[in-house]
Amino acid sequence: MQRPRIPTLLSAFLTLLNDRLSESIVFPLLPFLLAQFASDGRTLGLLSGSYAFAQFLVTPLIGALSDRHGRRPVIAICVGGSVLGLGLFALTISLPWPEGSLLPLVVLFAARSIDGISGGTAATASAVLADISPPEKRARAFGLIGAAFGLGFILGPFVGGRLAEMAVPLPVWVATGFALLNLLVVLMLLPETHPPEARQSLPKFLDLNLNPFARVRQVMGHPSVGRLSAGFFLFFLAFNGFTAILVLYFKQRFQWGPELASTAFLVVGIVATIVQGGLIGWFVKQFGEWRLTLIGLGLVITGCLLIPEIEPEQAKTQVFFAVSLLAFGTGLVTPSLRSLVSRRLGDEGQGAALGSLQSLQSLGSFLGPPLAGLAYDILGPKSPFGAAAALLFVVIGLVAGSPLSEKQNTLSNS
Repeated sequence: MQRPRIPTLLSAFLTLLNDRLSESIVFPLLPFLLAQFASDGRTLGLLSGSYAFAQFLVTPLIGALSDRHGRRPVIAICVGGSVLGLGLFALTISLPWPEGSLLPLVVLFAARSIDGISGGTAATASAVLADISPPEKRARAFGLIGAAFGLGFILGPFVGGRLAEMAVPLPVWVATGFALLNLLVVLMLLPETHPPEARQSLPKFLDLNLNPFARVRQVMGHPSVGRLSAGFFLFFLAFNGFTAILVLYFKQRFQWGPELASTAFLVVGIVATIVQGGLIGWFVKQFGEWRLTLIGLGLVITGCLLIPEIEPEQAKTQVFFAVSLLAFGTGLVTPSLRSLVSRRLGDEGQGAALGSLQSLQSLGSFLGPPLAGLAYDILGPKSPFGAAAALLFVVIGLVAGSPLSEKQNTLSNS
């Protein structure tokens, strides 16, 4: 590896790690961080979804801005926004507020939205890796993305749960400090990797590439991948819905504290990293993406239905087993379903459609938590799990009704 590449790779890696680490520290602790202001599922669901909605709206624009003005300023602004959002969140939960005041909730929603708006760092950092790597070496460079995300998913719950035992706001302050370190590294070490001669003009405001809703309509209406895309959206709506209220359920049903609740997400991070980092290639060769998607959905449904049946006396062992099934199933479904859409499209429309899938994922991640929180409050704490399982059975129907052709299935197993 050439020495001039090292600062660039370090900056990109820290940016990708910060993107996952900040979210994986905060997300499992949200019910505990929110406890002094609200304890209902609706508020938790809306707060969880606000991050994803902000990200859904602005991610296409951030990508276009990095193509027009360069990677370095866009990454610096986004990481700076992450520092601001996390710092505002940490400050709000650390201050004493008058009982019944709505102001801290307003500030918390603003902080999560700022952090979500700044969440385009992963795509821009990935573009930096593409800029500095020739096509034949991009797969190796993109390995940093998986490594950073896997490390973030594991370190976040581990660090967050243990720090929260000392003081509930402490993990958010640590996440803010790491984001600040990331910003300093970007400002001092990251060179511009997108030369002026390669810059592109910004699309018009209503252009398809900047309109996330238009991108969603495009991929959902595609004759070859419409059903699979609908299944992709419903999967993330269901999965992100019940996982958003999962810790609240653990807290109220089993009286778990931050450490045990975060450990459940640590198990998820370890299992998902092992599956997507090492096992997915072997599974695809054995079963093919279509069958693998159905198997993964079955595992997620099983884990989803197991959790509400667990009694407090056996909670620790059985919850960790159930969330392992969820993580294993999700690790199979997400890459397999993306691959199915990609192969259905052939060589045309790959970038636009796969970018639209990311919009679908963000939209599902926004809508799922508030709906699950509403069900939690109105229909009871177990209802989000049953509703999610029902939606996942719909996803099975959509995927099963879209089998690959014999030729594609042969290729999948070759």
